[in-house]
Amino acid sequence: MTLKREGRASEPRTVNRFDGGVSWIAFPDEEMERASHALATEAGTFVVDPVDTTELDDLLSELDEVAGVVVLLDRHKRDAAAVARRHDVPVYLPSELRGMAGEFDAPIETFSGTLPGTDFRAITVVDTPLWHEVALWDEGRRTLVVPESVGTAEYFLAPGERLGVHPTRRLLPPRKALGDLEPERVLVGHGEGVMNDGTSALADALSGSRSRAPSLYAHTARYFLPI
Repeated sequence: MTLKREGRASEPRTVNRFDGGVSWIAFPDEEMERASHALATEAGTFVVDPVDTTELDDLLSELDEVAGVVVLLDRHKRDAAAVARRHDVPVYLPSELRGMAGEFDAPIETFSGTLPGTDFRAITVVDTPLWHEVALWDEGRRTLVVPESVGTAEYFLAPGERLGVHPTRRLLPPRKALGDLEPERVLVGHGEGVMNDGTSALADALSGSRSRAPSLYAHTARYFLPI
């Protein structure tokens, strides 16, 4: 398995289909399992943290017209600019990520509070010099999008977990930012989403983050050791 693949994917895996959106993993065989999302809203479809594929426009055509591309993490520029240019829409950045504006070859719009025209509220998850991350939360649809602090890729998960805290955040899980939310589904930036009973999966991930850190590190040691 390759940690991360480059280029435009030709054989993505579509996941997380639900009434309100769809997700895809562009390179199913990469260890990072980078996931991207298309969220259908009243204002149109917003594409979140996209990794581009040759089939993406066909997938998006099943939803409403693309209204914008959203980037939620400072390390997730991915193919946002290319997708935005192709659909002639802006890249939307939460105010915490406004410093990235010059890194995109596409029009930029910044937002705070809610994603314009939608019920998705921006929640600051991490805001440090080395890590700027924002989640999107639609309480009515009980849909939470978290780009990095939690995930379902293998290296996020201690044995028995459905959803896990990022390995480098295990001792500082985002309990204050996410602990009071009650999602049905949790869409993540790495791995398939949790599509039912997301509240219990999220609560378990946050409450057990520290205690299960040693088992996670032992379980995922092969990712960090030289081959």
